[in-house]
Amino acid sequence: MEFCEKCGGIIKVEGDKAACASCGVKAKKRPKIEASEKINQQEKIEVIKEGSDNVYPLIAIECLKCGHKRGYFWTTQTRASDEPETKFFKCEKCKYTWRKYR
Repeated sequence: MEFCEKCGGIIKVEGDKAACASCGVKAKKRPKIEASEKINQQEKIEVIKEGSDNVYPLIAIECLKCGHKRGYFWTTQTRASDEPETKFFKCEKCKYTWRKYR
């Protein structure tokens, strides 16, 4: 952005002509307007293999379906905020999922 040397107003460009928007004095040179952007890094797209997305803690709990002794758990607020959260369990072996309310 260029400014007028006489009054400090903004230089307005119309076609090949450049003049001050405040006082109307013609600009000596046409202002240069440049825009550039450099991108150095390309975004990486990562592929998640099936089975590697399980990041839940593994605990000692007996599966209700197959009797396996270990499973994953996570908690979620399924009811009103003044009530306790629901704890979900998933069997490590058969992938059966169940829940317990507190």
